[in-house]
This record gives sequence, structure tokens and C-alpha cells, in this order.
Amino acid sequence: MVAVSAAVGPTAAAAILAVATWPFLFAINIPVGLVALALGWRCLPHVRPALHAFDWQSALLSAAAFGLGIGAIDSIGHGEPLSLCLLEFGIAAISGLMLLQRQRYMASPLLPVDLLRIPIFALSISTSIASFCAQMLAFVAIPFYLESRFGYSAVQMGLLITPWPIAVALAAPIAGRLVEHYPAGLLGGIGLLLFAAGLGTLALLPADPSAADVVWRMALSGLGFGLFQTPNNRTMIAAAPRERSGGASGMLGTARLLGQTIGAALVALLLARFGQQGTQLSLFAGVGFAVLGAALSMLRLSPAGARGAEVVRVQESQRVRGE
Repeated sequence: MVAVSAAVGPTAAAAILAVATWPFLFAINIPVGLVALALGWRCLPHVRPALHAFDWQSALLSAAAFGLGIGAIDSIGHGEPLSLCLLEFGIAAISGLMLLQRQRYMASPLLPVDLLRIPIFALSISTSIASFCAQMLAFVAIPFYLESRFGYSAVQMGLLITPWPIAVALAAPIAGRLVEHYPAGLLGGIGLLLFAAGLGTLALLPADPSAADVVWRMALSGLGFGLFQTPNNRTMIAAAPRERSGGASGMLGTARLLGQTIGAALVALLLARFGQQGTQLSLFAGVGFAVLGAALSMLRLSPAGARGAEVVRVQESQRVRGE
């Protein structure tokens, strides 16, 4: 469903830009957001609030650790003074250590780092961070890359990017069936290698590419990412004890957003330092992160990872029989 929504986005943006100016890309989200709010209020279950109070201290430490860490990367890209960058990194590191120390002794931690003691869960989280960093390096860089190097218009770029999420949408349910028969580490590794190949071929587009040259490279990237994403997410959720599924889901979202935010900040850094050449370098950096993610995914095929995967399969089988 996420991939289908993402597929509509670039095409809808291209249609809007064909008849209106760029501010309408933001304005259109107001009615869409209101419809989503109404549907959520009507359809989502109203659950009983938790007995414990919200942990504001952990929330503030989390905001400082992640926010200032990403801000430091952004500051380097914008040529801020070294002292400011080091200060941001230092406060982020101290906040992160304080957050981890605080979470260790809480019954309901905001950031359930104790789940990282499960090897297959930790490897899946690491794979997710690397892969989403690669994804966002590509997503942010590609529009600048297509416009600055090849002169495509905004409408053309929206249409050319659309094959990527469509391929994800097609690959995701297939991957969901394959993971019932093949290890998630293997599927994730193959998927991320295909993803890396797609990004690499995009970075090496010919000087005067045709639409087909761009389309098949976008589709290959989406196919690889779709093959990785579903098995990896399933493994992360299933690796945690059932009563900790909410915490595992929160870690899944944290890994995704952390990777995406780091990727976006790295694009800003490369564009600021290398100008137009930074778009191509961002794609090559995406290749590197995708290959790193593939290696981390394959580590789940090691004896320790295989034991963890067997536990996941047993837990999933018990859950299905229980239902």
C-alpha cells in the first residue's frame, strides 16, 4: 500500500505541475490530509490509554540525539564553523548515551534497545537503516540529477520516477510469498544487490538517454527494493516476542526514518560540496549503502542468524495456529 501511494505521488505531481505552479504541490496535501484524518477517526480502533505516563525526558533526549546528529551533517554541508559542527555532534552523542542508559531500566522504554540483543533483530534493523539511507540518497538526488544533467522538465521527471514505486508495489507481495519458503537474509541480500545495480546504472546513464533508458533503471531499483523490504519488515516484527510487537514496530519506523534522514542530509552535503557533480556522487553513495545493506542481510544466513530465523518461523507458525 505504501508503494502504491508512492506511485501515485510523482504522477500526480507531474499532472499538477502541468497546469499549476509548485506551491500547489503543498496545497493539495491539505484536503488529502483532512480526508485521511476523517478516515482515521472513523476507522482506526479507539484503544484504552496506557497506564504509564508519557516519558517526556526520553522524548527530549531522543529529539536531541537524532535531531542534532542529523543537524551536524547538514551543518557540514552548509559550511558552518567546525566548532558548531563538533558542538552539535558532541551534544547528540551525550544525549544518545543518556537515552540508552535511561532506556535500559524502564519497563516500557520509548526506544526498546533491549530488542537489539536478539541477533536477527539487530541485523534486520541495521539492514533497514542502510537500505533506507540508500533509498533517500537516490530519491532526493534523482530529480536534481535528471534536471541538471539531462534537462528534463518537472512533468517529465515525475513520470520517469513513477516506474520505481510501481515496481516496488509489484515485487512486495511476491516477496511476501517467497519469504515463506526462502530465508529473509537471502531475499534481502539479492534484493539490495539488484537495488545497487539499479542505482549504479542510473549514475552511469549515457549522455543523451532515452525515456526507456531511464525507465528500466528505475524499475530495476524498485524491483530490488521491493524484494528486500517485505521480508525484512516481516523478520523484524516476528523476531521480537509477541508482547513486544509494538516496540518492534516502533524500532522499524525509527530505523526507516533514521536512514531516510541521514540519506537526505548526505545529499545536501554532497550538493553543497561538489555542486552538480554531487547528484551523481549521491547515487554512487547510494550504491555503497545498498551493498552494505546486502552484506548485513546476508549475515542473517550465518549460524547465529539462522537460529534466530528458525525462532521467527516457529513463532510465526504458533501465531497462525493460535489464530
